[in-house]
Amino acid sequence: MTFDIKAIREDFPILSHQVYNKPLVYFDNAATTQKPRCVVEKIENGYYNVNANIHRGVHFLSQEATEAHEEARRTVQHFLNARSSNEIVFTRGTTESINLVASSFTDECMSAGDEVIVSVMEHHSNIVPWQIQAAKKGISLRVIPMNEKGELLLDEYRKLFTEKTRLVAVTQVSNVLGTVNPIKEIVAIAHEHGVPVLVDGAQSTPHMKVDVQDLDAEFFVFSGHKIYGPTGIGVLYGKEEWLDKLPPYQGGGEMIATVSFEKTVFNELPFKFEAGTPDYIGSVALAEALRYVDNIGMDRIAAQEQDLLQYATEQLKQIEGMRIFGEAADKGAVISFLVGNIHHYDMGMLLDHLGIAVRTGHHCAQPLMQALGIEGTVRASFSFYNTREEVDVLVRGIERVRKMF
Repeated sequence: MTFDIKAIREDFPILSHQVYNKPLVYFDNAATTQKPRCVVEKIENGYYNVNANIHRGVHFLSQEATEAHEEARRTVQHFLNARSSNEIVFTRGTTESINLVASSFTDECMSAGDEVIVSVMEHHSNIVPWQIQAAKKGISLRVIPMNEKGELLLDEYRKLFTEKTRLVAVTQVSNVLGTVNPIKEIVAIAHEHGVPVLVDGAQSTPHMKVDVQDLDAEFFVFSGHKIYGPTGIGVLYGKEEWLDKLPPYQGGGEMIATVSFEKTVFNELPFKFEAGTPDYIGSVALAEALRYVDNIGMDRIAAQEQDLLQYATEQLKQIEGMRIFGEAADKGAVISFLVGNIHHYDMGMLLDHLGIAVRTGHHCAQPLMQALGIEGTVRASFSFYNTREEVDVLVRGIERVRKMF
């Protein structure tokens, strides 16, 4: 399959929209990606033709919906190269997946004084759940620092391990800096100390091939809406022996084998962690999104996005007063920047009126902003459906705003 950018963009109707009578330039892909027709059609088909509650029904529609949901689970399994579909738990997204692990892991494996290692560049969704557990259980966080390029300092990371270390929880790709962290090495170091690892794959899964067996982390999480799927659906991958060990996160229907007023016996994996009616429409649409990117090819996607990153970085650096945050040797298709003394919010608002969608603020990474000594940035994040011509529009827009100030 050749990379036909015109045909690909036609798969995403929203990209032909106008904003303030300007062609939409969508550079907020790290927040959420746009959806191809095939994903939206899968949602429509599910509600119109295969809508019935799953697993518990004996009638035809329920059986059909159940098989579609479980086939979606197998699609995710193959996409991540998990050993078993039992290792794939559907959640509402990365945030719920991390909260599930934080709650269940802390309940089973941690006590007061125990420690979790995170990094300075974590999203709030991989900080706050652990702080909630810290308040409840008396655990604490230790933080991996970074250098001026935005690369984690692995020598310092090694020094953080103590006899109280119980888990490492770290992002694979920073949503602010774009840094691609050396996860295999991070995991290997943790395993030298007998410590399991949780990997936040929200920003990596849409842009690179992920093989959870190769990474060897105990847990891996991602969100559907960041990989061209629907909102409200996500995945927790966990090694089967760990999911077996952990207690349920929530109680209700589906996650039980038997219930009496005296005792409940929990269901087998993965259903132990899927209380209530799951998003069986969303799971099928997520599977369609994964097939869509697989059909294009993760190598082609990565090549297109790296070309955009390199081109945009070169062009943006020509702008007077430009400061780019995050220049790691291995970097994803995200550029966070400030220009002179222009407030990031002002830059974002004015770019919006030129039809350019970027993200402004702290990007749910306030500890990272504090480490950088700033309040926030403007962030342009790229997808394979973006073009160099759109980058040119961004550069001209920034120049126009700069001259206004």
